[in-house]
Formats: sequence, C-alpha cells, structure tokens
Amino acid sequence: MNQHVKLDRRAFVIGTAAAGAGLAIGLDLPFGGPTVVRAADGSPEVNAWIVIRPDDTTVIRIARSEMGQGTLTGLAQLVAEELECDWSKVTTEYPTPGQNVARKRVWGDFSTGGSRGIRTSQDYVRKAGATARMMLVQAAANEWKVPASECTASDSVITHKASGKTTTYGKVVEAAAKLTPPADAEIKLKDPKDWKIAGKGVKRLDTVDKTTGKMTYGIDVKMPGMLNAALKECPVFGGKLKSYDEAKVTGMKGVKKVVRVNDSTVAVVADTWWHAKTALDALPIVWDEGENAKVSSESIAKWLAEGLDNSQPAFIGNQNGDAKAAIASAAKKVEAVYNYPYQNHAAMEPLNATALYTPDKCEVWTGTQNGEAAFAATLEASGLPAEKCEVHKLILGGGFGRRGMTDYVRQAVSIAKQMPGTPVKLLWSREDDMQHGTYHPVTQCKLTGAFDADNNLTALHFRLSGQSILHTVRPAALENGKDPAAFQGLNPSGDFAFGYTVPNLLVEHSMRNPHVPPGFWRGVNINPNAIYMECFMDELAHSVGQDPLEFRRKLMSKHPKHLAVLNAVADKIGWGKPAPQGVHRGLAQIMGYGSYVAGAAEISVTDGSKIKVHRIVASTDPGYVVNPAQVERQIAGSFVYGLSGLFYGGCTVKDGRIEQANFDTYNSMRIAEMPKVESVIVPSGGFWGGVGEPTIGVAAPAVLNAYFAATGKRIRSVPLRDQNITFA
Repeated sequence: MNQHVKLDRRAFVIGTAAAGAGLAIGLDLPFGGPTVVRAADGSPEVNAWIVIRPDDTTVIRIARSEMGQGTLTGLAQLVAEELECDWSKVTTEYPTPGQNVARKRVWGDFSTGGSRGIRTSQDYVRKAGATARMMLVQAAANEWKVPASECTASDSVITHKASGKTTTYGKVVEAAAKLTPPADAEIKLKDPKDWKIAGKGVKRLDTVDKTTGKMTYGIDVKMPGMLNAALKECPVFGGKLKSYDEAKVTGMKGVKKVVRVNDSTVAVVADTWWHAKTALDALPIVWDEGENAKVSSESIAKWLAEGLDNSQPAFIGNQNGDAKAAIASAAKKVEAVYNYPYQNHAAMEPLNATALYTPDKCEVWTGTQNGEAAFAATLEASGLPAEKCEVHKLILGGGFGRRGMTDYVRQAVSIAKQMPGTPVKLLWSREDDMQHGTYHPVTQCKLTGAFDADNNLTALHFRLSGQSILHTVRPAALENGKDPAAFQGLNPSGDFAFGYTVPNLLVEHSMRNPHVPPGFWRGVNINPNAIYMECFMDELAHSVGQDPLEFRRKLMSKHPKHLAVLNAVADKIGWGKPAPQGVHRGLAQIMGYGSYVAGAAEISVTDGSKIKVHRIVASTDPGYVVNPAQVERQIAGSFVYGLSGLFYGGCTVKDGRIEQANFDTYNSMRIAEMPKVESVIVPSGGFWGGVGEPTIGVAAPAVLNAYFAATGKRIRSVPLRDQNITFA
C-alpha cells in the first residue's frame, strides 16, 4: 500500500464527526495503475478490491462490517459476478481504515448501518469486479496478440474461442496489474437478469469458520504480554467521577494499575479480566451523580406527555391540507395515545477493544460498525497523527447500531496510553453493556383521525413527543433543529415514505431530550412509528366497521409498491379465508431503508394474557435481491429482534440510571417461543433497498393487531411484560 497521505489529526477528527457515517474527504476510486501493489502475501492487486493469487484464489476486500447480517457474502457475490471468477475459490479480507485514508479512501465508506452495506456500495464494487475482469482479459489478449473482444472469461478461466487457447487469472494477474484501467464509460455492468452468482442463495462465506470456532471476534483477541481491563462508569448518565481509593486494591492478586479513564470512568488493569473485575468491585469510588439522579421513567413520561399538547412547539415532518381544521369539523373523530420505551441493543458480545500504545504508534483491534469513526476516535484519544494509528476490524458478535459508537474505543486507547508498550484488552461486563448503552429513544404519540358522514377518512394528525437521536449523536445532521430521522415511515417521499393518501395530514414532532443517551437501534424509528401508524390504522378501520385490509387498500391506490407487498402478505397469510379455530390475524406495512415491507401474524390467546404466535409472514420489495436465502434469514432474524422488543424489551429509569442489568431483567425470546416464519420476496427492480432492518417494524404491530382481533383489547404501550402479557 504505497501511497501515503499526511493528515492533520484535528482536521481528520472534525471531518469524521461532520460527515457522521464517513469522512468529509472526497471519494476517490482508482482501480489500479502501472505500479503493482501487493497484498501481505506478495500476491498482486488487480485493483484495490481484488487480489488474485497464483493458485487462482480470489481475495475480495470488504470495507463494510460483518455482524451476522451477511453483507460480507453479498458484497463478495456482487464483485465475483462481474469478475467472472471461480466462486469456490473466493475468500475475503478487511482493509483497514488507516490504509483507506492513506490511499485517498479508495474503499469508500466503511460505515455499516441503516441497511446500507450493500445498497450504497453495490455500484462501485460491481465496477471494481468488472474493471478487474476487463484488465485480466486484456492481459491474456496481449499475450496471445489477439483483440480482447474475441476473448471471454468464466470461472477464472479466459478463453480465446477462435484459437482454443485458455489461461487462468492466476497466470495473467501480474501482467493485468500493470495495465491502465479502462475508462469509466467503457465499464458495462451486467443486467441483473443475467446474474449467475449474485441473485442466488449461495452459502455464506463465514459459516464454516463460525461453526468450527476459527472465527476471531474482538473478545477473542490474545497477544503476548497482554493485560486486561475492567471499568466502571458513573451509574447516572452525565455524572462525574469524584474520587477513588487506589490503595485499597493495589495489593490484590494480579492487579497492575488503577487508571482514570475520563471524567466519569475508572478502570483496573490486571493480568486477567476476572482479577481486574474483582479488584474493581472492591475499589471504593465516590461519584458526583448530579441533578440527573432525580430523573425516573415516570418523570420522563410526564415530560413527554406534555409535548403531546398542541400548544407546545413542534417540528413538522409531513403536511398536506389542513388536518386540524378537518378534525374540528369532522362527523366522527378517533383519538389514541401510544407509548414506546427505551430499548437496549443487547448484543451477545459485550463491548470490547484491545489497544497497544507507544509514542510512535497506536493500534486497536475491535469489532466496529464504523471503522473510520473508530480510527478517528483512536487519533483523538491517542493524540497521534493518522499515519501513526491503525484500527484492525474484526467480525462483530452483534452490533444492531451500538457498535457504530466509539466510546469503548476511546476508553481502550485512554487506558493503553497509561500502560505504554503493553497491549491492554478492555472488556465491558454484561452490566456495563446493559446500563451504559445508547438506547432506542423513548417516545409517545398522540394520533387523531377524522371521518366524514360517509365514513371516509378525511384527516390524520400524528403528534410525536420524545427524543431525537441526531440531536445527541450527529447534531450537524439536524435540519434547522429538526430531526428528519424522527419521521421515518411517515415522510412525504424518499426511503421512509408514508404509504397512504389522506386529504388532510399533519405529522409533527415535539422534541424532548432526557439525559439517557439515545442511539441507532436496529430498525431505529420505523419501529415505534410502525406501531403508531399501523395499530391506529386498525383502530380507524374497526371504528367504522371496515375490514383492516380493505380500509388500507382504499388509501393506497397512489402507492402501488406499498400496496403490492401488503397484498402479497395478505394472500400468503390467507386473509379473507377462515383461520384455524381460535387463531386470529393482524396486518401491518411500512416503508423503511428504501424497501417496502408488510407483515401478517396468526396468534391465539389464552386467559387473555398468554399469546402463542403461530405464524408470521413478511413480504418485502428491496428492488434487487443479491442473496434470497440471506434475505429470508434476515427477515427471520428481524422478527426475533422485533418480537423480543415487543414482549420483553423495555428499559426503565430509576434514580437517573437504567434498572435492567442483565438478561434476567432484559429478556430475549427463546427458540420455543419463535413462530414459523414465511417470506415473500417480490423485487420489482429499479432501486436498491435495505434488508436487515425494514421488516422489524411490522412484527410488533401485526401481533398487536392480531391480539385486538382475538380479545377486543387494544394495547397501546409496550413491552407486553408491563401489561402482564407473556408468550404462551
């Protein structure tokens, strides 16, 4: 990697913060050049994305993070499709964010979240594959002294049909790597209808290593001479560390040092993590908890409820007509208030990072959803320039948005900086992970619908009150103070468009930000907004005696893609046909992350409080499908996450701190509770939507609507555990 660019550390950090998911440096995609760049094993790059070894193994570089969602395999499929390589000989590796900066961001955006991993990089990674194929073919044609147009490539073999000559990629890669890449105008991507590898449900590339234990996660890192660190943060968000008595633990077994990490955190470094944790628990610590220690779930709920009053200021996210006037003069009015709690990411692998600091170099090994942000955090915490820092990305044991943050990276570097020359692995305890997260924001919503004398819906008013993620995490992304992410699923157009046509519509958000830090949580704001919108749509339908499906259909004539997935899921669930005895159905739909999704559930209820979810169906239109088997797995996984949130997933606040500390108080659904999942994939083409997050949003409202069909009771607050409703 022979290009080096010196960057001012402060400019780099500021640029990363301003760009949010990526850097503020322009994207540059040089696909090769006359100088051969070599991988660590000496094999030549055809371009930055593709290394080919002499034995025809193709190494595809993946800039995005893999956390179980399958992006690694999907991106490799797209590159391999255009490259025409032998899929059985494909392997992958991560480039590092430090290399990316040094090479003028040749790999583009390292951020993995918002279901963007494939859809926002598919174009340039496909071009990388196509470019490499053209260069390899040209190298063979040059050797044979024939026009490249007479040569074809397939399964890493190049053929000149007229002469019968063949060669392999591994034999011509040295020559190919020295060629000038073709101009962008010469690169023609395949029509998806001609795909042979992409579009197929091929096996994931990382499954074998996971099942054999070969896969290395951040928590698995071991290095010679490595020490281990455990930490404690002030239990109240915003509180400070006043003092601690280091002398009380310095003589304990294995303890090497007690360090102040930052203004609110102290850590113990020891030979093993358990020794560090044991000493930390014995360390006398005095906290300044501050005014936030007076905050509770009840005080937050009261404050949010005040924001539902129309007299309070609010940002408008979607508006047409005059909803307030139409509601005031309506023949019939329906009103409801819904609530959605804080939720924890609860990834199985607790946060961790291993750091090695010297005055000349700082390296970090960690699982991160944003390698560039982790790199920027390393620069800032170490005080070293970009050319003296590096972050080595590892596979994530769950991310769900939490590992897009960098607090744990900063902490690891801060600790290692106080132990120069010694690698230190920081591992959060499960309690740290649960009680010092960034949580799905708490919100409430007051919904009002109006009908004319003929039971036609004439107006809708959504008034959201609650927390803004962007206000805390990425304030530069606010639009004149408004958080556009708060309106996901309710927007007039775009990736989160509202799927109904109503003559008078008003969607607004009264922003109120409690001290508990919010964060991006898988599915983000489509999760509460889908409950608010789709459960209230059911309420409106039942209030005028109309079938919930037909009621929606009448409002969706101008939204054909929304309607198509709704019809597909209704057909699959058998809507309109008798359900089995004692079984009841519910529907929901929403648009998120550029994809159209709908869900339908079949449930039975015993004793009014025990729910058996027999079957749940999802329909999705993501435009194009790279791996249909993986889409089905993502749908099933998203339902695990969505149903866990519905039944178990609320975090409560007492004395300014999160009460739930482990899986005994913050549960996740178990295998025996999981329903049968069916998927209907209806890609319509012409756009690229996300897969990992959209279907989460329809799980909860589909079940809640089915619960109403079964009991006649409307649940407007989750989790269901707080309503004494459980899985049967």
